[in-house]
This record gives sequence, C-alpha cells and structure tokens, in this order.
Amino acid sequence: MKLSADSVTVTLSRKDIVKQVSVQVADGQFVGLLGPNGSGKTTLLKSIYRVLKPSAGIVTLDGTDIREMSYRESSKRMGVVSQFTNMSFDFTVEEIVLMGRAPHKKAFSQDTEEDYLIAEEALRKVDMLDFRDRMFMTLSGGEKQRILLARTLAQQVDILILDEPTNHLDIKYQIQIMDLVKSLGKGVLSALHDLNLTLMYCSYVYVLKNGRIVAHGPTEEVITKDLIRDVYEVDCEVERDSRSGKMRVTFYSMI
Repeated sequence: MKLSADSVTVTLSRKDIVKQVSVQVADGQFVGLLGPNGSGKTTLLKSIYRVLKPSAGIVTLDGTDIREMSYRESSKRMGVVSQFTNMSFDFTVEEIVLMGRAPHKKAFSQDTEEDYLIAEEALRKVDMLDFRDRMFMTLSGGEKQRILLARTLAQQVDILILDEPTNHLDIKYQIQIMDLVKSLGKGVLSALHDLNLTLMYCSYVYVLKNGRIVAHGPTEEVITKDLIRDVYEVDCEVERDSRSGKMRVTFYSMI
C-alpha cells in the first residue's frame, strides 16, 4: 500500500497553513514528519486522514484519489492515532478497541467472536490486556495513548498515520510503542518531536517549517546540526552512538 500527498495546500481562516506539500510513504516504510510547533504537521496529517479538506492538491492510496472512496473504504486501509481524543461518553477499554472493527462491519451489526479475539490481541500487543474492563476516562494520558494505538491495530489497516504517538508516554513505553509500530511492517507516516526517536526508527523524513517542506531524504542525511539550528533554533551535536550504531543528537543549553 502506497500513500501519496501531492502538492497539498490547506487553508484555514483564509490563511495557508500547509503550502504545496508533497510526501510519500511506500509499502512498509517508516516515515517521519518533523518540524517545530506551528509548522503545519498536524494540519497536514488531518488533510491526509480526511478531517480537513485540502484547498489544493490530492491525496492517494495506491494511486486512487481518497475523495473517490467512502470513509468506510479508506478506513479499511488507513488508521490514525491522533494527539487528542475528546469523548462525550465514557466507554470501557475493550469497547474503545472494538470501535476499530467498525469499518469492517455493516451498520448495527453485532461484535463477533473474531472481533473480540482481534481486540484482545491488539490489547496484548500494547501491554494493556489487564485493563480491558477499566473505563477509558480513568486512565492516564499514556495509558489512553496505548489504547488508541490498540484500537488502530484492531482496524487491521495497511497504512498508519500517527500524530505524536509517544506523547504522554514514559521512556519505557515510548520505546515499546515505537518497537511495536516498527515490527508491524506497515507503511507509517508519523509526526514526531523527539529527534533521537526519529533517528532510531524512521528511514526517511520530511521537515516542515512555516507550512513548507524545507528538507527531506534519508533520516541520517537530513538530521544534521545545521538543519536543527535552522529549523529549531538550537545548538547541538549529531554523532554516531558507538553501541547502537545509530546517529544521536545532544542538545546544548540556550543559557
């Protein structure tokens, strides 16, 4: 499954928030979307997963314009874990995860034994099976984030769109969740703030600033101290870790 966004512009309140942005995710590729707060990352992702309508450009899945698909059809192919989820009513953890099965079912149909088994496996993967009977709103921010990922896993999609998937998670669960997402072998487009996690997991990155792509390419070629200084306005060193073999970023205080 290939995801493409071609020359996408998103206009909100008569202002272009995303400007002629093109990104691609090949089958099984883990792609990072970087940039400071306000650079347009979340707005771009929302235009891809159909919460916002682009004012220009096109988004395709395997060459098919998503505007030609029903929301149910695109939801069978593309799943989302967003930053914030507001709910008017509370549900159990298991009920939340079972919602991921909705695109595969007819309206008003009952959950099947298969649906429950898929939900159980998704909860097991995020290490939250023991929480299946808890009410979602009683969970911590990090626990909620893991449940939302489990819901997307239950959706059984080919493309994952993640908006800060490690938000609210402590270090152990940041690594656990990123390991899990990477191990799925699915195409992933993920907005990330943590550059070291990006270097650990992403094979390719796009960097946004003021709504435009200012750099893209293989992760270790793009994330340099010069780019970090230009985009994030901080000083750092980028060097190879002797144990992992991965590049890492060390930031310096601004005082």
